Amino acid sequence: MKTLLADDHPLMREGVRQVLSQLEPPVEIVDAHDYPSLFAQTALHADLDLALVDLNMPGFVGMQGITQYRHRFPDIPLVVLSASESPHDIRSALEAGALGYIPKSASTAAMLAALRQVLTGTPFVPASLADSHVDLHAQPPGFAGLQHCGLTARQLEVARLLAQGCTNKAIAGMLTMSESTVKVHISAIFRAFDVTNRTEAVLAIQRRVHGP
Repeated sequence: MKTLLADDHPLMREGVRQVLSQLEPPVEIVDAHDYPSLFAQTALHADLDLALVDLNMPGFVGMQGITQYRHRFPDIPLVVLSASESPHDIRSALEAGALGYIPKSASTAAMLAALRQVLTGTPFVPASLADSHVDLHAQPPGFAGLQHCGLTARQLEVARLLAQGCTNKAIAGMLTMSESTVKVHISAIFRAFDVTNRTEAVLAIQRRVHGP
């Protein structure tokens, strides 16, 4: 298994590397120290199984780096590793397309459990978010324009995640449904927007949300 580990603090990378060494099968680790090197390393290693990314690194501000990464590399599962335990940051990262969010304060056992869960395609959400009663699937304000497209509430949730570059497997995990059900919903989205593929669907959703 090949994992890209991106953090601008060498000591943090070394600590996480020690944790990753306990995963099975053995992990090959590719290092990055900022967002430019994250993008460059990902482009060089097309066989990555996972990207483990610090939220705050040089190159982008806030969630922009996560959003850009998911846009450029939608098929690579991304997990945020951050010192922030703010429910707002956690939710924002998940809405930007991260498959999981692991606080840097997590124990080795907790981090390993989170990574094993993500590698099965199931999103990981910290207990701090679950305890905050934040609705992960509430529609962001910008997606209100989708509510008059003839889609069901469940299809709207799928459309939102589709527009964020999430894979069918990731959508299934986030919404607790089978991949076959996700495909059914995506087919309905294609019909609603009169498109024939994911790229056209994403563009149509973005036009509806953000305008021409």
